[in-house]
Amino acid sequence: MPTHFKRRALVSALALIATASMITACGGSDDAPTDAEDAALQFDPASYTTVNVTVDGVAMKVRQYKVVYVAKPIRMAATQATLGGGSTTLADTFAYQSMVISVPEASASDQKKAVYMLVNNGGWFTSAVATTINEGQAFASTNDTDNIGAALKAGYVVANVGTRSRGARAADGSWAGKAPSPVVDTKAAIRYLRLNDARMPGSAERIVLTGTSGGGGLTAAVSASGNSADYLPYLAEIGAAGTTGAGATLASTLKDDVFAAVAYCPINNLGNADAGYEWEYSALRSDGNTGAIDGVAYSAGQQPAASRAIAAAFPAYLNGLGLAREDGKALTDANLRDATLAQLKDEIERQIARGTAVPPLGGSFTVTQRGTTGNYPNDWLTLTGTGTSAKVAAIDYAKFLNFVTTITKLKTVVAFDAAGVTGNPAVSGETNLFGSAAAEYSNFTEWSWNNNSKAKDASGQDDTGQPWASYLASTATNTLAQQIKLINPIAYLNTSADSAPYWYVRHGMIDRDTAFAMQTLLYHAIRKDPSVKEVSFKLPYLVPHSGNYDVQEAFAWIKAKLDSNP
Repeated sequence: MPTHFKRRALVSALALIATASMITACGGSDDAPTDAEDAALQFDPASYTTVNVTVDGVAMKVRQYKVVYVAKPIRMAATQATLGGGSTTLADTFAYQSMVISVPEASASDQKKAVYMLVNNGGWFTSAVATTINEGQAFASTNDTDNIGAALKAGYVVANVGTRSRGARAADGSWAGKAPSPVVDTKAAIRYLRLNDARMPGSAERIVLTGTSGGGGLTAAVSASGNSADYLPYLAEIGAAGTTGAGATLASTLKDDVFAAVAYCPINNLGNADAGYEWEYSALRSDGNTGAIDGVAYSAGQQPAASRAIAAAFPAYLNGLGLAREDGKALTDANLRDATLAQLKDEIERQIARGTAVPPLGGSFTVTQRGTTGNYPNDWLTLTGTGTSAKVAAIDYAKFLNFVTTITKLKTVVAFDAAGVTGNPAVSGETNLFGSAAAEYSNFTEWSWNNNSKAKDASGQDDTGQPWASYLASTATNTLAQQIKLINPIAYLNTSADSAPYWYVRHGMIDRDTAFAMQTLLYHAIRKDPSVKEVSFKLPYLVPHSGNYDVQEAFAWIKAKLDSNP
């Protein structure tokens, strides 16, 4: 079970009193939940502020609500670390379990509108609630990067969700964001909407969940694991709506599945992400293209050798999943790259048909990312034909990968589970998403566990005295195996969980932040799930690690799915 933290008992008690008054004012308690915690989570439709914005130059009034979406929120420390090594001061110490709900005035009485729910967890880092829907803000719904403008123009309810995740510190000093906290918090926010569906604008049956990078991975994990009982103990601990009983009688009265997932470059399946990354890139690894960490250089050949060792674990994992390609053949390490190649070919030909100037072999690609533009030779793509009818004749995959990693250098080894590993002086990667609330981090992959050399960090065989397999099996003293499962969408796709029926997944064609192998694997796992009605998966042309760059396409897709399910 998760570690218990000091609770907001007084605030919850006051919330119960306030809720009782509100129910009486609304005409009695006939519709009031019998569960005390659910009663504390009643939505008040009158408790909003009005925000004036413009969308496409036209004034729009937006009703904005801020709610704490659990009955027992964890009070957080006022100062929190941020992604990139900085820090921030929280104005609200419950901001990690709060939600800002923004409703266009014209949709205030419409209970069929979709709920566009955003999680913002770059690098799986903890994320306080925030919104860009502020007084005087101007939005452009036709801009291909303005997803909020598009959502407001469509009349959708916009829900910005704060969640605990890696790096989060509670007021009592404990590490309060360990897995599965971000998944649990997002599910709790969904349950809040379901509890209050009849009281608030929009439909909790039409939630479109979206995020980028770590937020994309979080979106995938939540969308794959709808209504799984595995999360109930964690949901009950924070007072999430719709949890009743305890122990053997623990049950759920609400759902937490979603209608659609819109996931950009999802950093997902963390327990296997390093193996997949090195399997993809180990042949390219050299001392020259793999940098130092915090200025500390590795010994010559150390990282390429580690890359090969980590990559060796991937084929058995992939081949054991039982996935299949579109042609029905098993998806294996022998043909996974072919499956990615097929996606590349489709995307390039799609761009050519749209009139995009794709350079011939020997030409140059012009690439812009992070404000910098550069030209890179095309030594990997051969076309046949001319104009908008040209086709892809051949792709040299090894040279393609070299092209990608020339634009942006490879991540260091280890990419995701780096903390405590020989030669790495920093707490980097997603290692601090795992372990107990008393420890800053725990290695979550076998290679890093075996190569942890940092004394007294409570991680690795050096400190625990246990080999990897033994430690994972010793669930009486740790929950690491469960943590790894609970944030992994692959663990819930193709199971009894209610996966989202609609998926829109994008991973840029020049994105090296996670492996193409991991995204192709995710696509085929989604495609196989019997709950899934449609998955749209693409590797957008010359797009780096980013999200919301194709708003018109994405929102046309969302509208089509909603219109087909009135």
